[in-house]
Amino acid sequence: MKRDDGQVTAFVAVVAAALLLCLGLVTDGGGLLSARNQAAVLAQEAARAGVQQLDWSAYREGSDEVRLDAAAASAAAHSFLNAAGATGTVSVSDGSVTVTCTVPYSFTLVPMGSTTVDATATASPHTQQTP
Repeated sequence: MKRDDGQVTAFVAVVAAALLLCLGLVTDGGGLLSARNQAAVLAQEAARAGVQQLDWSAYREGSDEVRLDAAAASAAAHSFLNAAGATGTVSVSDGSVTVTCTVPYSFTLVPMGSTTVDATATASPHTQQTP
């Protein structure tokens, strides 16, 4: 008869390695989704900060349309991203502010190094109708 010594040990080692790999995928996958969410929130908030920079002189002169101060909008969005510790690009055109935010992510359990996560958001000024 053949002996079965050591076969359970090999099985346990393979299952343990598979469970560790699954744990790493779940942990790093969740971290990557969290970084994506952070990039999206920062892009949205930076776009909102930029779109608040209105051209008040044109508004005071009686212009019916609300216009953005492009330089101030870009500076405000960049300032928000810098204060949040993120990087990104800002473009102001056609009365809207578009921000692409880049957030770095370092893998913890899966040996893949690090990556960056991007998210883009656009905001436009909204005028309230007077009653």
